Amino acid sequence: MTTFPPPIQVYTVGGAVRDGLLGLPVQDRDYVVVGATPEAMVRLGFQPVGKDFPVFLHPESHDEYALARTERKTARGYKGFQVFSSPDVTLEEDLIRRDLTVNAMAIGEDGQIVDPYGGQADLAAKLLRHVSPAFAEDPVRILRVARFSARFAEFSIAPETMTLMQAMVAAGEVDALVPERVWQELARGLMENKPSRMFMVLRECGALARLMPELERLFGVPQPALYHPEMDTGIHSLMALDWAAGQGWPLPVRLAALLHDLGKGTTPAEFWPRHHGHEGRGVDLVKTVCERLRIPADCRDLALLVARDHGNVHRAEALRPATVLEMLERTDAFRRPERFAEFLLACAADFHGRADFETRAYPQPGYLATALAAAQGVAAGAIARSAPAGKIPAAIRAARLTAIAAALGKAG
Repeated sequence: MTTFPPPIQVYTVGGAVRDGLLGLPVQDRDYVVVGATPEAMVRLGFQPVGKDFPVFLHPESHDEYALARTERKTARGYKGFQVFSSPDVTLEEDLIRRDLTVNAMAIGEDGQIVDPYGGQADLAAKLLRHVSPAFAEDPVRILRVARFSARFAEFSIAPETMTLMQAMVAAGEVDALVPERVWQELARGLMENKPSRMFMVLRECGALARLMPELERLFGVPQPALYHPEMDTGIHSLMALDWAAGQGWPLPVRLAALLHDLGKGTTPAEFWPRHHGHEGRGVDLVKTVCERLRIPADCRDLALLVARDHGNVHRAEALRPATVLEMLERTDAFRRPERFAEFLLACAADFHGRADFETRAYPQPGYLATALAAAQGVAAGAIARSAPAGKIPAAIRAARLTAIAAALGKAG
């Protein structure tokens, strides 16, 4: 156990304090060290790892310990800061640079809570409120507030904080964010219990239109009459996302559920509520979003499959066996059955993400899984050994079609 000599003081800070007070599991612990120099930390056995400011790894636990610091804005964006660290920087000075009051509390080694900016009161009031005007210096904080709104769904954002976020967007701060950081925060928010709230917050402050204009355009666009003509496509997309989150489904499925209807945002208003051909337009828009935010390939590829074929999945029971086989081939279901299973999950989220559809039966995934299993049962090796040269692919495909037709009880 490392002992810190006076006048050095160590405090647990940030999310660990917040979650502990809320009675939630504490995943990670961050520490701030007051009254120390980098040289003193090294003498105590800590390993320096910080590039932009002094951070050290504990010699035994490998937890991160950061020296108390202040920051000064020097340029636009979340990297435009000059960091100042000194033994003279107080805990209160370190805490005031943080984003929200609920994240600006500390606990000393004596167990006493240090709360100079009203974090406990805001926890009790279920309020997300910025600590100081310095909040406006870092546009990542907009994403963090949105993400915290998805995690703490019962919390509201203080009006003055929302006003400040809107001013930051208007000033162009969001435009300085790098794609990797945007995706990092969005991905974390997508995995929260109520991810729709993240996008509603981004929309309210104006950031969604700058970061994902393709999604912003869905709001105000009606759904087809079959699915409640009064229903907003943007709200439906968020309901599909929340449905996927409620089932505990993985990140690629959640993103695909969110992006599946992007093509409807390009339908001319005179054709509403019909959206003929929106799947093809949606594929192009999903590509655009994924390229701009540099979304990983596994998430991108699943979102593309769902955007293109979710309508065919909904109509699966009416499709001819040959059309079913074509969809299995197009989605690479034979080589990637696990991804095909995720594809069906995202389609189910689309179906259930509508008013009054939450508990309706959706047999299509089971129907298509039956078709895939039947086609997978074809003895491709035996066919390859008996078919004439050059005819093997056609022979295997014909056998798969026959198997699917038999399994589904339809004529080939």
